[in-house]
Amino acid sequence: MRKRKMLLLILVLISMVGCSTTVSQPTNQDPAAAPAPAPAPAKAGSAAAVNLKITEAYPNLSFNKPLEYVHAGDNSDRVFVVEKTGKILVFKNDPSVQSAQVFLDLTNLVDSRASEKGLLGLAFHPDYKNNGFFYVNYTDQNNTVIARFKVDPADPNKGSKASKTVLMTFPQPYPNHNGGHLAFGPDGYLYIAVGDGGSEGDPHKNGQNLKNVYGKILRIDVNTVAKGKSYGIPPDNPFAGNKNSFIEEIYAYGLRNPWKFSFDQQRGLLWAADVGQDKVEEIDIIKKGANYGWNIMEGSLCYPSSQSCNEAGLTLPVWEYQHPIGESITGGYAYYGSRTPSLKGSYVYGDFVSGMIWALQLGTDMTADNRTLLDTTFNISSFGLDQENELYIVDYNGKIYKLTEQ
Repeated sequence: MRKRKMLLLILVLISMVGCSTTVSQPTNQDPAAAPAPAPAPAKAGSAAAVNLKITEAYPNLSFNKPLEYVHAGDNSDRVFVVEKTGKILVFKNDPSVQSAQVFLDLTNLVDSRASEKGLLGLAFHPDYKNNGFFYVNYTDQNNTVIARFKVDPADPNKGSKASKTVLMTFPQPYPNHNGGHLAFGPDGYLYIAVGDGGSEGDPHKNGQNLKNVYGKILRIDVNTVAKGKSYGIPPDNPFAGNKNSFIEEIYAYGLRNPWKFSFDQQRGLLWAADVGQDKVEEIDIIKKGANYGWNIMEGSLCYPSSQSCNEAGLTLPVWEYQHPIGESITGGYAYYGSRTPSLKGSYVYGDFVSGMIWALQLGTDMTADNRTLLDTTFNISSFGLDQENELYIVDYNGKIYKLTEQ
């Protein structure tokens, strides 16, 4: 585990703990496309003033480099945890659970040797209860692979490895910046986060290149098949049917390494956390066809920061923080559960390096109110929701935690 230095702790304590900062971030978004009003918190005052407690969600279980926590949407009250090395584990969502079962083992297909490679994402089809389809995102030795599998009809706690259908593959020129998250939107389409291809500073300018998939959020239709593909192109994708050889799967672009995105269940927003390069970690509200600026900009700063840049046509973050408060943002979820009512409507997110956890409220005018919740020793690799919309924290070191309010 990476040990944080005293300087980081001093900066965090001085600038953040117990504070509520309201900032109107610069944005080029169309005011007519502003989000719906933020739900009012159940309690007045900042989340930092509430006594929040972290406890182990499943004291008897430990995991090997966990990266994802999801449920299947089938009302079975089961939890699925993705391990970087290639396994998906399943178990009952019960604090007293004694063991987890291997749902699917892809370790012989997955190359997880580099720090940002491995089994990176899992999404269940919206109609999983009836069709049994689920989707994974993993890296092999040279590529990213998006594949569909099906549950074993004889055992709901087993995925059928033989059912594998590859939807898409694309090469990874470097071992880092693979993105990896995937999730179904409320529109029924599958969204896929792809990093800029790796190395440092996006040397091939992939983020701004509409002729490749790197540095993008992709969107595909898994329920149809287009000519020459194993899936369909949503007809309202921004570049669907274009004559310029632009990638039709692109939904948004100009991202560096989006590490976790999520759909706000009440406000219709698509939140994404984009890991920064030298100085800035950012949160974006993803809009169809929008350009989020990388590598022209890193957050609201020109990249490199020593140079000037043209911001025209770029959509800036709704929130950002600079190093060393944190150095690798981990995206979370807008919270609508009942266990921590003071967080209702807040987007809860964290940082892999510093272990900080924050809650962000976003107003209709894009005014952001960011509150510090906790300073942990975790390497936060992910957040997750169970079927009751309760929030969980995934520590890369092997444990799952939950927030409670006292």
